[in-house]
Amino acid sequence: MRHFSSIERPTKNYPTPPGAPRGEWQTLVALLPYVWQYKWRVGVALGCLVLAKVANVAVPVVLKEIVDQVSREPALALLAVPAGLIAAYGLMRVLASLFTELREVVFARVTQQAVRRIALQVFEHLHALSLRFHLERQTGGLTRDIERGTRGVSSLVSFTLYSILPTLIEVAMVLGWLIVHYEIWFAVITVTALAVYVIYTVVVTNWRTNFRREMNDLDSRANTRAVDSLLNYETVKYFNNEAYEARRYDQSMERWQEAAIKSQTSLSILNVGQSLIISVAVTLMVWRATVGVIDGRMTLGDLVLVNAFMIQLYIPLNFLGVLYREIKQSLADMERMFGLMAEHREVDDRPTAKPLMLGLGEVVFERVSFAYDRARPILREFSLTLAAGKTTAVVGSSGAGKSTLSRLLYRFYDIQTGSIWIDGQEIRDVTQASLRSAIGIVPQDTVLFNDTLEYNIRYGQPSASADEVGAVAEAAHLSRFIASLPEGLQTRVGERGLKLSGGEKQRVAIARALLKRPAILIFDEATSALDSESEKAIQQELMEISRGRTTLVIAHRLSTIVDADQIVVLEAGRIVEQGRHAELLARGGRYAELWELQARESSQSPSADPGLVVSPT
Repeated sequence: MRHFSSIERPTKNYPTPPGAPRGEWQTLVALLPYVWQYKWRVGVALGCLVLAKVANVAVPVVLKEIVDQVSREPALALLAVPAGLIAAYGLMRVLASLFTELREVVFARVTQQAVRRIALQVFEHLHALSLRFHLERQTGGLTRDIERGTRGVSSLVSFTLYSILPTLIEVAMVLGWLIVHYEIWFAVITVTALAVYVIYTVVVTNWRTNFRREMNDLDSRANTRAVDSLLNYETVKYFNNEAYEARRYDQSMERWQEAAIKSQTSLSILNVGQSLIISVAVTLMVWRATVGVIDGRMTLGDLVLVNAFMIQLYIPLNFLGVLYREIKQSLADMERMFGLMAEHREVDDRPTAKPLMLGLGEVVFERVSFAYDRARPILREFSLTLAAGKTTAVVGSSGAGKSTLSRLLYRFYDIQTGSIWIDGQEIRDVTQASLRSAIGIVPQDTVLFNDTLEYNIRYGQPSASADEVGAVAEAAHLSRFIASLPEGLQTRVGERGLKLSGGEKQRVAIARALLKRPAILIFDEATSALDSESEKAIQQELMEISRGRTTLVIAHRLSTIVDADQIVVLEAGRIVEQGRHAELLARGGRYAELWELQARESSQSPSADPGLVVSPT
């Protein structure tokens, strides 16, 4: 399989995509392999976090000693307080900040690399899914799901790996200090507040997660409508439906707005409740400390320490709330993305699949039956041999199954019964990459990337030289067109190639196929969008590049395949006639009927080229 050399691709072996997690813990476990690749960074980051929390807890302890020293000798405060205590206070605050920032620096690569790897695997998995999935998907919603999912991965990795453990350590250190140095009520109040806080946060967050999920769903729908409308810009203009599209989009955004308001309102309820719990706990702690000072069991420094502990503990407690909310929201955001990764690959390489070993390029369809929908069969016991180095043309009415042959040969779908062979190898026994690298196609409907002409031509062989690109452009009769453009090959073709005419796009497709130089060629009405002069010229070029290659021509205009080595007439998924052009005309069968019909339609068109007749279908 060819790749653009300019694209940097990871070189390490990545873990298998986790698939759609069945629960939240499974999601966390699924993320671990992505993070554990940088285990030394994780260890250093966690070490920095622990040291930051130790320094954070030490700040109130040092402050207590300073207050006690001052309260004993208020008149001699500056002399009574050792300089070391003041220096220690400042040092602890600096170290807390230093270790926190150092954690961010060390762990940044872990988080971003995990996001990059998961996003890459989703992207690769989507390309590995069957054509059926992509025909049914909605691009706007899909891209938004991936965008939110990768953002959720970033939040989840960051919060779970270096937030939960340090917060628990700080809570444990504060509780230990309170139990050892003061009456049990301080620890009781702290533990009770923590338990009520966690329970309240979990219950309310679970309740509001439904609002978030609904908001995400409506957001994807609105984005899908917007992208679909913009992709079909010309159709919207043709029917003067700008206002209609705006109304549909606004209706989607209105429903999203209501869901977003509910989500924000529920968030405010959560925040107010959390603040109330912490405020009550701090008030009770200060009350018990004040009573202790009055009774002589505690010093002013102890009062300051307890108050500082609770205020300081409020930050990680509040962060636990934020953490849980973010985890729940991230999981909701990741739900669809992981669902995409769990999408079944309808067409997949067998574990024993080997690269295709090309010989002469003979292709054999053997008793093939296939249906996109089992209720409507397309091919029925279809058997056909594409002789190596020869040109086989397939004609017939619309819906007869002509284009299906190319899709099956590319293995975009797997057949229900029968087999397809290339040089004696069943295509299900070889890798898809090697199979598709051996086949080139010029489709009837050419869709280009929103990039330059050169990029789209070079896509057939990314490593091709500039001379090779120029040669195939000349062969496809693109040279004059390219020379007329101010930016030449660097001209951008627009979304799906909309800046080019149908004929220009088809010439690019021909050039792209020429550059690939495959052993097997497929022309799906390759010149249908060309003018008469260009078609005649390119038809000669196609004959030249087809010489010596196994070629399948899917034709509507019979005039383009009169020189084919073999012509097959397909009707309702079965071969009804087979032979050369002259033989089939002499038989007076279905092929002769189609030829006569096209000739009659051509003669009735005053502007028609007698050599180029329109399709009866």
